Amino acid sequence: MDTSTGRLLFLDSTLPIETRVRDLVARLTLQEKIGQLVYNAPAIPRFNIPSYDYWSEALHGVARSGRATVFPQAIGMAATWNPMLVRRVASAIGDEVRAKHHEAVRRNGFSGHNQGLNVWSPNVNIFRDPRWGRGQETWGEDPFFTGEMGAAFVRGIQGDHPKYLKTAACAKHYAVHSGPEKDRHHFNASVSERDLRETYLPAFKKLVTEARVEAVMGAYNRTNDEPCCASQKLLVDILRGEWEFEGHVVSDCGALADIHDHHHVTAGAPESAALAIKHGCDLDCGGVYEQLGIAIQRGLVAEADVDLALTRVLTSRFKLGLFDPPGAVPYASISTSIINCVEHRALARRAAVESIVLLKNKGNILPIAPDVRSIFVTGSNAADVHVLLGNYYGISETLTTILQGIIQRVPEGVRVDYRPGTTLVQLGRGPINYAMHGAASYDLTIACLGTSPLMEGEEGESILSEQAGDRVNIGLPSTQVDFIKRLAASGAKIVLVLTGGSAIALGEIADLVEAIVFVWYPGQEGGAAVADVLFGDANPAGRLPITFYQSVDQLPPFEDYNMTGRTYRYMTQAPLYPFGYGLSYTHFEYANLKMEAFEIPADGRINISLDVRNDGDRAGDEVVQLYVCYPDSKVARPAKELRGFQRVSLAPGESKTVTFTLEAHQLVYYGNGGFVIEPGTVQVMIGSSSANVRLTGEFRIRG
Repeated sequence: MDTSTGRLLFLDSTLPIETRVRDLVARLTLQEKIGQLVYNAPAIPRFNIPSYDYWSEALHGVARSGRATVFPQAIGMAATWNPMLVRRVASAIGDEVRAKHHEAVRRNGFSGHNQGLNVWSPNVNIFRDPRWGRGQETWGEDPFFTGEMGAAFVRGIQGDHPKYLKTAACAKHYAVHSGPEKDRHHFNASVSERDLRETYLPAFKKLVTEARVEAVMGAYNRTNDEPCCASQKLLVDILRGEWEFEGHVVSDCGALADIHDHHHVTAGAPESAALAIKHGCDLDCGGVYEQLGIAIQRGLVAEADVDLALTRVLTSRFKLGLFDPPGAVPYASISTSIINCVEHRALARRAAVESIVLLKNKGNILPIAPDVRSIFVTGSNAADVHVLLGNYYGISETLTTILQGIIQRVPEGVRVDYRPGTTLVQLGRGPINYAMHGAASYDLTIACLGTSPLMEGEEGESILSEQAGDRVNIGLPSTQVDFIKRLAASGAKIVLVLTGGSAIALGEIADLVEAIVFVWYPGQEGGAAVADVLFGDANPAGRLPITFYQSVDQLPPFEDYNMTGRTYRYMTQAPLYPFGYGLSYTHFEYANLKMEAFEIPADGRINISLDVRNDGDRAGDEVVQLYVCYPDSKVARPAKELRGFQRVSLAPGESKTVTFTLEAHQLVYYGNGGFVIEPGTVQVMIGSSSANVRLTGEFRIRG
């Protein structure tokens, strides 16, 4: 700081960021400092610093800020099993965030709510239970997979400039947070140390230590009795200590008030503010930090604690270039013409196509044959835009429903008719339903059903959910089940197109239809992507990032955070569809498994290769998946664990060699206060899903 001359060092973009931040912090009054620790930070007129709102969302596109490209919901992007594609999508989202931010500043002199460069995405919570409505925001049930896909998203949206961040991503919700949604403000997630370390934290660790995510958001709940936004263990010992996180921590919105209002850990707002800031929560999405002045007066916290939090928060804004001339920041020149541009729409369509999972295809009824002369489209979701959007969505002028996608693609001369036939959840009141009459006379009936963001999502968003966004029953609503039964009984040949953000238990319905296509909440190009797959312009290669259970009877209680019996890693019963599952219009053969060693040291690695061949007559992608298990383990280990995957494109008759590298440190378990590499046999299983193993081998870790 150079206060003797009045020189404002924080405005000198040639100086190191730490010098500039130190200078600005030293110039601010206590009241000004506290104001900058709340998400809607006010302007500081004497330094010509505009107000800044940290609360922006970009889960699968710029959200809640008007026009934007709407990509598939996160769980749909997870189903692509394609980190490179996810990175491209995230980069495009980051470009639109930048363009919209700078236009808002040019127009208004500041950026308001949902117009900032701090984006509170991605959500890397583990989707441990399909009843959780917000599971659609996640990357699935596997911690390794979530880490890989989440890291790709962070790298794309933050950019790769050596000095500036494109946006500041945020890993949320830290930690052990996945429902019930109605209890999130007071719930205590009790979890074992092993489940914490092996399931709930690995994705956060990867985003912090490898992807260098700029921010972490604390969760609403308590974990093992500590409020997550004021946790000694989570924030101090692990995040700042073990992982050496250097970014800033933000509370979930209203979470600091929960500490006294609902968790009853503190007596009031000043105590909650002191507890949170002393444990490393730097930014308050709420109003509790407005009480920091009182907390300091009462000796609950020191101004030095405020300075430390402010230093972390301001560092992010400096890394975003918010204190530099726009001409010095390369991302500031991104034009608004990029918003929902042709290239981004094409990328959204590709992502939607790659996300679609073919679950059933009896008699190869798909793709739709050229000799099909009549198609009946029906179902509550065929013409509905809600099922394109998911939650935390933007708005696009180019939303293509499933019905529109089919109509745009179907050849002239093919008769097409459409009737909704049923609603999402309500029973029809009319005595006559024309959708039931004549469906069997069509060559094909495409029934577009499933769940909707009106039924599952965040509290307050899903207005048809009786559980604040969660589901009680994971099957289809009874009105939809009855509709399919009646269609099938009429003799209709049914292709069931299901939307949803979670697993759906189909029961007997799965046997009544010819084909099942799961399309998630596919974004603005969803209808076109569905048509691409139905008519064979694209070969489906999406794979499930979650287990589809037979029913809730296969699940432990929703409130139980113990992983026993949950997900493919720990369940012992046969699922409806396993993790990693998905069909194709072609067939792939696996051969020539090669393992370069039979034994490796505890700090070693091994390369594993195999050949994959497309034996069909149609080009397609295969997702090759590598799992491991530990038959000699002296402690309970998961039944199997994903440790590698690659999406491979193959022309008809083409073969490619796929190589994986396994590091010994990937094969640890948590015990005795640390991670343990256990000597003994490691079994390697490679296949097209967690249940479809094509090749096996083994090696040993030397003791």
